[in-house]
Amino acid sequence: MSRIKVFFALFALLFATLACTMNIGGPDYPDATIPVSAQAVESMQAQFEAAFAAALLNGGDVILTVTEPQITSFLAIKLQNQNSPLFTEPQVFLRDGSMQIYGKATQGYFVANVKITVQVGVDEAGQPDIQIVSADFGPLPVPETLTASLAAIIKEAYTGAIGPVATGFRIEQIGIRDGFMVMSGKVK
Repeated sequence: MSRIKVFFALFALLFATLACTMNIGGPDYPDATIPVSAQAVESMQAQFEAAFAAALLNGGDVILTVTEPQITSFLAIKLQNQNSPLFTEPQVFLRDGSMQIYGKATQGYFVANVKITVQVGVDEAGQPDIQIVSADFGPLPVPETLTASLAAIIKEAYTGAIGPVATGFRIEQIGIRDGFMVMSGKVK
């Protein structure tokens, strides 16, 4: 009788393991959690519209400020709309000149924490230049398409948030510090 109980206990444990995903570690998430909301994205777009309207009246100079909740919310919404996102549950921290993106990557039944560090600069055309400095997917392999896919998402965030209101906007500087990304430039 005890063998049957052990067998059923092992079978139940095996079934429970297969029914769930297993977290296999990766880089630690920061203690702080950045809230995700559609309102944060809407406020960012409203800020951009107001900044460009003011620039057209005042000589073309534009300063745009993006907060961690705004960029985290924008990225979370973009990733939710993808069929097979590289990662989920993004948290974007804007600190010390870089964008630190945390998330969860899934491969089969395994889930790992992810940390991607990105430098954002300006190219010769006045557009964002995105460089991945490091990518840590824990014990999972880093996807080969990471650089291209993440750069595309960030550029899409830029063009999706700024593009509709910023025809002719040329970035001159981008600064990242203390939870903010500030872009300054001119509208032609």
